Amino acid sequence: MNMNHMCITSVSAVLLLGACSNQQSRQDAQAASRMESQHIAFVDHVLNTWHHDASSGRFDAYFDAMTNQAVFLGTDATERWTKEEFMNYAREPFSDGEGWTYHPVQRFVAVDETGDTAWVDEVLSHDRYGTLRGTAVMQHVDGEWKIAHYSLTFLVPNEKAGDVVRLIAEDSDG
Repeated sequence: MNMNHMCITSVSAVLLLGACSNQQSRQDAQAASRMESQHIAFVDHVLNTWHHDASSGRFDAYFDAMTNQAVFLGTDATERWTKEEFMNYAREPFSDGEGWTYHPVQRFVAVDETGDTAWVDEVLSHDRYGTLRGTAVMQHVDGEWKIAHYSLTFLVPNEKAGDVVRLIAEDSDG
């Protein structure tokens, strides 16, 4: 084998390895994308079911969707509840089989590269309160997605924010 033939063979081997590596990288990226899509679909399902369980007053199912260390932040500044505190608060509203009803309008989900944590922000509609935002941190625990942190906030248009701040200040002054 002459030197030119050895160089061509070596270059061919490097190119072949590079092509295989690129194909493997594409396959890995496609598999990761499929896995992310599956996680997003499961997160979406958990939240849709969670909202439905609240609307149907399904107390146990609603709270089973949350981690044991979950925190829920309501719209009032005093509403920071551990799961146990939130369960105590929710017993009465859920007792009539209705709870509360928020309809998801739009949702964005991001999942970390390990598939263990998801961040969610969603726009919700409520008959009395109008448009709100819910934000969540979810954890993949023992093969299930669970809500670890949820925060519910009113959406105030910027041009109305000053009026809202004044109303709140007046209320706290009185």
